[in-house]
Amino acid sequence: MTSSTTASTRELLLSRIRDVADYPKPGVVFKDITPLLADPVAFTALTEALAELCVRHGATKIVGLEARGFILAAPVAVRAGLGFVPVRKAGKLPGATLAQTYELEYGSAEIEIHAEDLSAEDRVMVIDDVLATGGTAAASLELIRRAGAGVAGVAVLMELGFLAGRARLEESLKGAPLDALITV
Repeated sequence: MTSSTTASTRELLLSRIRDVADYPKPGVVFKDITPLLADPVAFTALTEALAELCVRHGATKIVGLEARGFILAAPVAVRAGLGFVPVRKAGKLPGATLAQTYELEYGSAEIEIHAEDLSAEDRVMVIDDVLATGGTAAASLELIRRAGAGVAGVAVLMELGFLAGRARLEESLKGAPLDALITV
């Protein structure tokens, strides 16, 4: 939880996240944020908290990570008065893109961004729903820097602390902040 996120906001957000046992496979407890998104009070509180982080860290643009990061980042961008740039799975963006491959538990994946949507003057905040192992977030930070922009930080609704994504991101952040509203 960030210092600006109140205990009551944290409790509200937590109360709207549903645990789904054995999804997508046995032994996994999936953190379902759809009840939070369906609750306008909770969704507004989340949007406000993330927008405040963007302003505090001097962001000029927001990157949302496919797919749930889009749902969170777009209203945050509107609320903070900032531009929104999607980071998509490979092959989903038209035109010229920058691509970054990263390792998964079993194999690899690739994400892309339109480099022309960022400039050297931009300080970019990466927003996603969950920080798990940190692979996608680290790859997005590399894309942002390759596009010539600076990193304002990473902000997530929820950090799965037991997966050590924060430690994996430490080098990629290069001193930029990582804010998690909730850590489980």
